Amino acid sequence: MNQTETTPCCCSAPSADSPVEIHCPVEATLSLIGGKYKTLILWKLMGETLRFSELRRAVPCATAKMLTQQLRELEQDGLVRREVFPVIPPKVEYSLTEFGRSIRPVLEAMYSWGSGYLQRQGLEVNCSMRPLP
Repeated sequence: MNQTETTPCCCSAPSADSPVEIHCPVEATLSLIGGKYKTLILWKLMGETLRFSELRRAVPCATAKMLTQQLRELEQDGLVRREVFPVIPPKVEYSLTEFGRSIRPVLEAMYSWGSGYLQRQGLEVNCSMRPLP
């Protein structure tokens, strides 16, 4: 490659100069789990099924509207399964799909890295996420 040629950037959209669409694995991952509260929702669903009210308690900072939006996006992306039971009052349960469970090592690596970063900053982990069993 000579000095005038450049490598396409992950953040670059296709253009007339570079019509090639870029597919970046890190950006693809972040597009799935980068929404507000998505990592916490996935973390809380790891290994268990929760009803909406239980998720509300597990993610107290999220409004019902925001939690619903994030759950819908996770469901559309194939990470979360939503099961509705035909009872009164309505019962809805959320669990991870096999694809959703496959994100566990990524989340654990992020937790570990973030814990080390916080420690280097002289801070303690004080969120509701705990190491997964």
